[in-house]
Amino acid sequence: MKNDIIRIENVWKKYDMGSVEPLVVLKEINLTIKRGEFVAITGPSGSGKSTMVNIVGALDKPSWGSVYLDDENISKMSESSLAFLRGKTIGFIFQQFNLLPNLSALENVMLPMEIIDQDEKKSRETAEKLLTKLGLGDRINHKPNELSGGQQQRVAIARSLANDPEVIIADEPTGNLDSKTGKFIMDFLGELNSNGKTVILITHDLDLVKYAKRIVYIKDGRIEK
Repeated sequence: MKNDIIRIENVWKKYDMGSVEPLVVLKEINLTIKRGEFVAITGPSGSGKSTMVNIVGALDKPSWGSVYLDDENISKMSESSLAFLRGKTIGFIFQQFNLLPNLSALENVMLPMEIIDQDEKKSRETAEKLLTKLGLGDRINHKPNELSGGQQQRVAIARSLANDPEVIIADEPTGNLDSKTGKFIMDFLGELNSNGKTVILITHDLDLVKYAKRIVYIKDGRIEK
């Protein structure tokens, strides 16, 4: 199993709806993602992709079944242990960027390192290097509202790489960007994958799935192919 970074076994996810029947969002999900893969998870709106992001990214636990992250069964982990493992192993890139508005670009990138108690001086040096690599060396002290959408997404990418994670999960990473910036983001994800990172792309955009080496199609909460 050493080559598997994420393993999902017979996972179901349901949400209790009070007096009405529970809402079952994922059904019988079995999926293995190997180290160094570039996988796209795609499907129509309402298919369960967002819930898959939460399960694959260890942001949520299944109602039934098991999820293994780096051979650790997250279903049996405490929230604090899971947060620490997730912080070291997975970097997230979201469509809405999710930057803290009151922090500078540099401070936003330093946040994940603070969570795992990284030395502040080292965190600052790492954040500066990542932002410079992404062409934002002259924007490190700017707050999100002083940056364009493309620049904000590059800050978000730098933040996702802060702890040098094995896995990058990109959830509709080009959804709010123009085509030129979107291509830059996808090319950069491809470069990360070529350098050994596992990349998981969640998208409904069929133009983006061509970047992946494997495509997982989900519909009505089930993996169809």
